[in-house]
Amino acid sequence: MYAEERQQAIATEVRNHGRVAVAELAVRFDVTGETVRRDLGVLADQGVLVRVHGGAVRPDLGEVVEEPDLGQRERSRAPEKSAIGLAAQAFLPPDGGSALFDAGTTTLRAALAVPPERRLTVVTNAVPLAGHLSTLPNCEVTLVGGRIRGKTQAAVGTETVDVLRRLRVNVAFLGTNGLSRTHGLSTPDADEAATKSAMIAAAEQVVVLADSSKFHREHLVSFGALSDVDVIVTDGGLNPAVRRELQDLDIEVVIA
Repeated sequence: MYAEERQQAIATEVRNHGRVAVAELAVRFDVTGETVRRDLGVLADQGVLVRVHGGAVRPDLGEVVEEPDLGQRERSRAPEKSAIGLAAQAFLPPDGGSALFDAGTTTLRAALAVPPERRLTVVTNAVPLAGHLSTLPNCEVTLVGGRIRGKTQAAVGTETVDVLRRLRVNVAFLGTNGLSRTHGLSTPDADEAATKSAMIAAAEQVVVLADSSKFHREHLVSFGALSDVDVIVTDGGLNPAVRRELQDLDIEVVIA
C-alpha cells in the first residue's frame, strides 16, 4: 500500500470513529509505529485530525485535553473515590485468594481500605499501591515491572503485559478514564490500554471502580468492552437510566 492510500484509510477511520491509535494502525497496515506517526503528521498538517499522545482524534472531538497527572486526579472527587474504595472491599477474595490492582487514584483508595488482617496475594503495576500494600502484615505483594509512566506511576509496556498474560487471579480491580456503551472502557494512552486489557484477561472477576463523571466519556484507546465487566462500583451521581442499562447487560452496579 502506498503512503497516500494508507493516509486516506486513516483519514476515513478518524472521520467514522473519531479516534485512532498508533499501535492499532501499525498492526492493521503492517508498518512501524514511526511510519504511522509520520502519516498522522501529514494528516494533522492538512487539518484532517489532531495529534494526541498515542494516536489522533477528529478535530471536532471535545476530548482533546492533556491527560491530568496523578496529583490532579487525586484531588478530583476525593470523597466519592474514598466511598468507592470502601465499597470495593465487598469484592475482595476470601482469605488466601489473589487480587490484581490496576493503577489509578480510585483503585488506590480501594487498596488503602484493605483490612490489615485480610490474607491476600496481590499483584499490581502501581508503585503507590505496592508501597502501601507491602506494609500490610498479611499481604504478599508482587509489583509487576516495566516502564513507569510519570503521569500515573504505573508500569506499562511489553514486559508488563508479558507478565500479566501468565497470571490468573480471583479478581481484578480496574480504573478507567472513560466508559461508554459503544467504546467500552477507555484511556488516553495505548500502553496503559494494553496493560489494562491484559489485566482483564488475567481475572476470573473484573470489578471496575469509576466515579460517575467517567460515564459517557470516551478516550483514545478502548481496552475492554462492557461485556468484559462483572461489577461496577460507582457513586450516587450515576444516572438511574444508565444504571438500568448496565444492569440489563448483566453487570452488577454498586452505588457507594
